[in-house]
Amino acid sequence: MSTLHHHREQIPALANKFYFNYGGQGPMPQSALSAITEAQAYIQEVGPFGTKVNCWIEEEIEATRVAIASELNAPPETITLTEDVTVGCNIAMWGIEWHSGDHILLSDCEHPGIIATAREISRREAVEVTVCPVLATLNEGDPVEAIAQHLRPSTRLVILSHVLWNTGQILPLDKIAKVCHENNARLMIDAAQSVGLLPLNLTELGVDFYAFTGHKWLCGPGGVGGLYVKPEARENHHPTFIGWRGIISNSQAKSANWYPDGRRYEVATSNYPLYAGLREAISFHQQWGTATERFQQICQKTQYLWQRLQALPEIKCLRTSPPESGLVSFQLTHHTPQTSQQLVEFLESLGYLTRRIANPDCVRACVHYFTLESEIDGLVEAIQRWKDPQYT
Repeated sequence: MSTLHHHREQIPALANKFYFNYGGQGPMPQSALSAITEAQAYIQEVGPFGTKVNCWIEEEIEATRVAIASELNAPPETITLTEDVTVGCNIAMWGIEWHSGDHILLSDCEHPGIIATAREISRREAVEVTVCPVLATLNEGDPVEAIAQHLRPSTRLVILSHVLWNTGQILPLDKIAKVCHENNARLMIDAAQSVGLLPLNLTELGVDFYAFTGHKWLCGPGGVGGLYVKPEARENHHPTFIGWRGIISNSQAKSANWYPDGRRYEVATSNYPLYAGLREAISFHQQWGTATERFQQICQKTQYLWQRLQALPEIKCLRTSPPESGLVSFQLTHHTPQTSQQLVEFLESLGYLTRRIANPDCVRACVHYFTLESEIDGLVEAIQRWKDPQYT
């Protein structure tokens, strides 16, 4: 039995389905599931609140921060532990001291949760929000130039995704960060689709804020994520949610100061057993190979899926060349929102889990480094079956 097959056997969810939804949520390895259970049992055995368990929790928090930092190639003190990407983005966005007339620039491929947050900041603070056309650069054009053309002297924050959740396009963040900083704008990244997918070095990337989750490509539990804040950006950035985990109190509790690092944005009690689950998930991937080795496998599987789909006359991939990420989005040549959803539901009835994206209307299939070519072949054959008159 190959190493890959042995590796896959440690993910229980892969035993009874063909999984192509890593961009939505990754299935956890058994070691992560066991770690969560064991941690919860330990808390109850020792006592949910007490000196011993509180010391253990502090160790769990720090170990999780270090594990995340090692995967992102960033100092642990730059990492804030959150629940998910959206919380991290809210911390970054609301922590800026906004003034009337300031400008936020979004791309036209951002998640609805981020768009809604920007609009609420606009409503409360009289900040203008505009959108730059990044979707049009999927197959031709320069996203850096598109963003540069839409920057203004009043632009305080540019909000982008590292890997676009709808098309799978990877944006060149190092170049974009340079342009933003030359124009005195900060750069916040929705990293929902990049952490666990791309080899990362946040120290070199140059972004100011990088919000991510552990439950997608890292295959960790839902409810644990993080936010990277560049030290220079943290100097003039204020905590959004405030609680005891983010402050240093004196013994009389008459005054409080923020922690000087990423802890300042953390709030209060969390579901600490999930931290153990995320660490085990990270370890699970690292045991198979480096981030670069895993990404190379993802790219090979992505190219194979794209080529198989391109060969189908009734399918049109959004990318005209193989995507550089694990997300492959495609349309039916005669598609409507109804037919896209019908295809997703038909595929799921056969055990193939994909999802429909609304804008642009398409079906998205995600492959991980441990996806099998036989699974990809099966997905393509299932799509062909759907076009058979007896299934339509």
